[in-house]
Amino acid sequence: MKRRDFLKRIAAAGTATALIPTLRCSRKAPSKPNIIFIMADDLGYNEVGCYGQDKIETPNIDALAKKGMKFTQFYSGAPVCAPARCVLMTGKHTGHAYIRGNDEWRARGDVWDFAKAVDDPHLEGQRPLPANTQTVGKLLQGVGYTTGIVGKWGLGAPLSDGIPNKQGFDFFYGYNCQRQAHTYYPKYLWKNSEKVWLDNPLVVPGTKLDKGADPLDPASYAKFNLKEYSPDLMFKEIVNFVDENQKKPFFMYWATTIPHVALQAPKRWVDYYVKKFGDEKPYLGNKGYFPCRYPHATYAAMVSYLDEHIGLLVKQLKELGIYENTLIFFTSDNGPSYTGGADSEWFRSAAPFRSSADRCKGYVYEGGIREPMIAVWPGKIQPGSTSDFIGAFYDVLPTLCDVSNAPIPKDTDGISFLPTLLGKKQKKHHDFLYWEFPSYGGQQAVRMGNWKGIRRNILKGNLKIELYDLNNDISEEHDVAAEHPDIVKRIEQIMQREHVPPQLDRFKMKALGDI
Repeated sequence: MKRRDFLKRIAAAGTATALIPTLRCSRKAPSKPNIIFIMADDLGYNEVGCYGQDKIETPNIDALAKKGMKFTQFYSGAPVCAPARCVLMTGKHTGHAYIRGNDEWRARGDVWDFAKAVDDPHLEGQRPLPANTQTVGKLLQGVGYTTGIVGKWGLGAPLSDGIPNKQGFDFFYGYNCQRQAHTYYPKYLWKNSEKVWLDNPLVVPGTKLDKGADPLDPASYAKFNLKEYSPDLMFKEIVNFVDENQKKPFFMYWATTIPHVALQAPKRWVDYYVKKFGDEKPYLGNKGYFPCRYPHATYAAMVSYLDEHIGLLVKQLKELGIYENTLIFFTSDNGPSYTGGADSEWFRSAAPFRSSADRCKGYVYEGGIREPMIAVWPGKIQPGSTSDFIGAFYDVLPTLCDVSNAPIPKDTDGISFLPTLLGKKQKKHHDFLYWEFPSYGGQQAVRMGNWKGIRRNILKGNLKIELYDLNNDISEEHDVAAEHPDIVKRIEQIMQREHVPPQLDRFKMKALGDI
């Protein structure tokens, strides 16, 4: 009866039951805990209910916070996709990491021609991690974990050493390439090293409404909402992976593309929010991606759709009898977007930080890098607890090593926050957190206690440091550098010390001494 109920809920969520495996209850839980790391894409700090969102409904994510620990001062490794994922996988901050920004590896040819890349894997994907990179996946494989990633990779093009199966993952399904993930109705997805072609026509991102089409008629947008919705397909693979590996320890890295634009969501969820929000002005595609009849409703629909699937995954774990032995994390790779019809100011997506375009995704201000972070581990993590531990993505690797009894690499920039998770005294704390980002003008940032130092426009030669007191100015509006030259000097020293010249020319910043 319970299994049938679960399958009915999957079907109600828009996922065909034909590809859902027969669920088999585990007789004996593995000694090591399963680990599920859920990472949203461009989800702001304030875009789920338990962090303050009042327009978008996220009951299942809110339930994770009630059953586990909510972090209030946890940060991404970078303000955009690829470097944030590199920091997560390697445990190194962007002053030491190999990938420090998005790198489309343009030397290969016309990589931004979406249609060409569909047919030519040599034009797809991002700059690859080197073959000898030590990743979370490799470390967990070394202590007996079966590892999988479903979602978006972005750390190594097809046919390179950077693909997930060569970087510590036994199973991969989803988008290899960030650019190909700019549509939720792709022509194909990757399953390990093979393309799985889908029943969707090719609609290139940037396509506009047909000439003469009525922008107020939902039918005018039909070509942007096709047959096979990639998050549906990816969730089926997650369900199958968990079912197949329930009797041995597994690590599932669910790198969902939601809510990264384009704005595309199941109709039933869009209709729900149209009813809730009322009519609205359509987005006509002037800021990239695809036009959308109901941009606010569709954005909210995407987040609630993800929330629904998180609830279904928790349901599955309970049905299999392995929920009690599973550590679940939920976070986001960077702050909210402001392109493609996304409206971070209307949703107050980064509140209590500033949600404007120059303070969210792409910038090292709080709105661009401070993220929601929730951890649930029944019987281990105190339900309804909150932590002000100041941490970042590079702490995840040593923490998961600690959880799994894997060796912690000596060159990690992170520290294990397992004691915090278990409600014990956290003896190790960061003296500072560090970021650098060689795009959007070139940036550096340091958080030292409640002080936050930021450099902008480094590529133009600027080395002046802005200083903010996060205790009294959480929205970083008042630069107090002139009042605290001693603090500025200490932050400057950290910036100089933590920046190791990058191996790749694309990430070099001449003003920092890179040659």
